Amino acid sequence: MPNGRLEILKSMVEQRPEDAFCRYGLAMEYVRSGDLAAAVPEFAELLKYNPNYAAGYFHGGQTLEKLGRISEARAIFQKGIEVTTATGDDHTRSELIGALQMLG
Repeated sequence: MPNGRLEILKSMVEQRPEDAFCRYGLAMEYVRSGDLAAAVPEFAELLKYNPNYAAGYFHGGQTLEKLGRISEARAIFQKGIEVTTATGDDHTRSELIGALQMLG
């Protein structure tokens, strides 16, 4: 059965590729549907257009971790820690630190 929500989000991203809400929604919809490989480039594009979007680092890193791409997950968590330190987002920063520590 086709995922109507996925198609709507793709259309929204095509119209506004820099829109953080749409891009994050598309990435998370891929995660929700189990298509982790498709989510990874969406998180990358999200962070390219919106480098301070803290949740993109956390969920993007988790997605990479689930795919077994541990060094990439570590790098995105570390970048997210830098960004959240600079922006003062202590809550997401602590989540990113915890996620990084869980990688070992």
